[in-house]
Amino acid sequence: MIIIMDERGKKYLLGKSQEFQSDLGIISEEQIANASIGDRLTTHLNKEFKVIKPNINDFIDLMDRRCSILIQKDIGSVIAKTGLGNGNKVVDAGTGAGAIALNFGNIVGREGHVYSYEIREDFAEIARKNISSFELEDIIEVKNKDIKEGIDENDIDLVFLDLTKPYEIFEDVYESLNLGGHLVIYAPYIDQIETSYRIAKKLGFSDLAIVETLERELEVRPQGTRPKTRMVGHSGYLLFARKL
Repeated sequence: MIIIMDERGKKYLLGKSQEFQSDLGIISEEQIANASIGDRLTTHLNKEFKVIKPNINDFIDLMDRRCSILIQKDIGSVIAKTGLGNGNKVVDAGTGAGAIALNFGNIVGREGHVYSYEIREDFAEIARKNISSFELEDIIEVKNKDIKEGIDENDIDLVFLDLTKPYEIFEDVYESLNLGGHLVIYAPYIDQIETSYRIAKKLGFSDLAIVETLERELEVRPQGTRPKTRMVGHSGYLLFARKL
């Protein structure tokens, strides 16, 4: 896969064996197949596209979704606060389109592994396709299975749950985690996260914390710099807990 960007800054995700067409013209399959990072491809209308090196964020922005995904501010909080690193093993549920599984896989690398549970077969197939397109299928395994039927893996460093009632499987989570392993819950509603907090504490999890991350950019104008009127406000709450 490659990513090309037009003169307006719009990006497109392409396979190496396809012709590209847009309102700015056509780029031949041969041009795309021979393209390298940094090349400029010209359409039949003499419009230029840059070939850029894609990263995980570019790919997630352009991949097939068909469902809502976690946004960068929340994914970043999960990775930073758990200290996720190369060689770690992760359990993730539910997969959705695979956005957070891709982020996990990109970090744990070839020495680690991500096991992602998704109850819906259609979402599982979309996630597998996206993971394969980014060439992380050797690292991320998508399991079309209800995680409430049991967690197959053990010695896990992080369990991340994006479920309606995640607390129903906290006992299984505790058993599957390494000593020092993390549990993270994402929930859009405060009652979900509060119930999760109380049950996690009762079961013996430590270092419990509930976090809401808000993000606001600044805008630079000729007359001065100020916060943007719009900001990325509430998306969800994150509960962090640790087995110690």
